[in-house]
Amino acid sequence: MTSASELRSGKTHRDENFPVASWIIHPRHRALILSFYNFVRTADDIADHATLAADEKLRYLDLMEAELLGNGDTQPEAVNLRRALADRTMPPRHALDVLVAFRMDVTKLRYENWDDVIHYCRYSAMPVGRFMLDVHGESTSTWVASDALCAGLQINNHLQDCAKDYKNLNRVYLPRDALASSGASVEMLGEAKSPPALLACLQALAVRTEALLDQSKSLGAEVRDFRLGLEISVIQAFADRIVGMLKVRDPLSERVHLSPLELLGQSFAGMAGEMARRAIGRRPVSNPAAGA
Repeated sequence: MTSASELRSGKTHRDENFPVASWIIHPRHRALILSFYNFVRTADDIADHATLAADEKLRYLDLMEAELLGNGDTQPEAVNLRRALADRTMPPRHALDVLVAFRMDVTKLRYENWDDVIHYCRYSAMPVGRFMLDVHGESTSTWVASDALCAGLQINNHLQDCAKDYKNLNRVYLPRDALASSGASVEMLGEAKSPPALLACLQALAVRTEALLDQSKSLGAEVRDFRLGLEISVIQAFADRIVGMLKVRDPLSERVHLSPLELLGQSFAGMAGEMARRAIGRRPVSNPAAGA
């Protein structure tokens, strides 16, 4: 095997919890965004591969990094992103950051506390938002609110997939101290339905994630690009709906993903809200806390 492409899971940008290079984004940006997505998706699939040995995963991730930096041409996703970034004279910093998270996925199976999870999000999720903002020429001052949104999206995903991550990869993102304070154990993630202690832990983490998402609400008003503002509003609508489900449902036994109809409804609602906000010139609705 010479290409990491052969390790892809089959998941595409259409399978994510948020739109990727959707029709909302200006066409001139979509090819670069998809190149970034395909690089990240390939690296993620390497880290999550069910049968590949840890040292082989790390070898492939190192190879992806080397070729992103110009040392070789055997990995299509790395080469394509390298060329796409060069066309826009953009550095690979955000792609290099996400590789840090995927190496953590290979070597780190447990997280001690909320700050530990946020540190992971600093590399797994926040670089994605920062990349999008850089593509659109936005100020780095927008990163604070973007970081909150991206971390919230990531933790939503951790809560949605907590049982699958545990059963398939023995990987648990739920903080040890949160489990302990609720009287829950990691082993409960293997059950068909959450025991009361685990459900209390999961729903408390959802409440904390909702507060994190609230810190991102100023982002749409901070960005200048109209299309990007609409995309952000849709992403926030998705995130808000998902965290609302997680606050009241059990991800081990109940649906906590959006149906196609819900995706469509939340998309229109998010865009309508952002267009109305821009039309009346309303200012940001919150002041995000300092990011990581």
